[in-house]
Amino acid sequence: MNETHDHSHAPANFNRAFAIGVVLNLAFVAIEAFYGWKINSLALLADAGHNLSDVAGLVLAWGGALATKLRPNPRHTYGWQRGTILAAFANALLLLVAMGALIWEAVGRLTSPDSLAGAEGVTIMVVAGIGIVVNTVTALLFMRGGKSDLNIRGAFLHMAADALVSAGVVVAGALTLWLGWTWLDPVASLLIAVVILAGTWNLFRQSLHMLFDGVPDSIDFQEVHACLASQPGVSQVSDLHIWAMSTQKIALTAHLVMPAGAADDTFLKNLTNLLHDRFGISHATLQTGKTPLPNMCGITAQVDSPQPSRSA
Repeated sequence: MNETHDHSHAPANFNRAFAIGVVLNLAFVAIEAFYGWKINSLALLADAGHNLSDVAGLVLAWGGALATKLRPNPRHTYGWQRGTILAAFANALLLLVAMGALIWEAVGRLTSPDSLAGAEGVTIMVVAGIGIVVNTVTALLFMRGGKSDLNIRGAFLHMAADALVSAGVVVAGALTLWLGWTWLDPVASLLIAVVILAGTWNLFRQSLHMLFDGVPDSIDFQEVHACLASQPGVSQVSDLHIWAMSTQKIALTAHLVMPAGAADDTFLKNLTNLLHDRFGISHATLQTGKTPLPNMCGITAQVDSPQPSRSA
């Protein structure tokens, strides 16, 4: 068996962003809890608890990012890179639960609306305004990594969602105090929750898909199969597997049938570079032989379906 691996292009370091985000959000939780206690506002106290879950989400994402730095060993031969996928999945679950709680609260307030007292309403709006700043700053810290790393995207979505919720509280609170529209705040909360759920569902789906070794959305299984099959001397590709090692690293294993004889190191090196540059596959293990191996994984050697396979 010939193996060739590329471990370059390490994930960006977001340790500083996580540290700043955790500190800022803990400070905001303390502010919310204090003013919630001071004006006896259950809304602020409940939101303080929600924002404490945001801190937990950031810590989860940070832990996942740190896990990728742990070196592989004989018991964990791939290291702990899957920690980023687990963190993204946990963040998605936290967001879904938080939005479910927000919808429940909003529906309850629609059926039994509460009017805001002037001083209490202004205090809630000011605290929510602080929340906009804290969550927006934290979200911006992760924005540059959100496109390429699902774990960082989870942290970004969590903070961006809370900034949006806080903005909704300020706007709805101002209009309620001005016009007396007590129904506006729960309706705005429902609309915001639906928007956030739509964005979170994709994060949940992708992270769950990766947890079960699904082919990453960025990879076309058929295209990779065709690329391998088109290489000089390759008559057939069998036992092809593609999965995510982490939210940034993609792995591949394949058996290449080469009737004329096994490939040399130059062939394997060039093919590995091609897989990396064309598909972003950073960890490729390629086996060559003169005859096909028994098809133990259930995937046919030739892929006839017009859609990329998502199972192994």
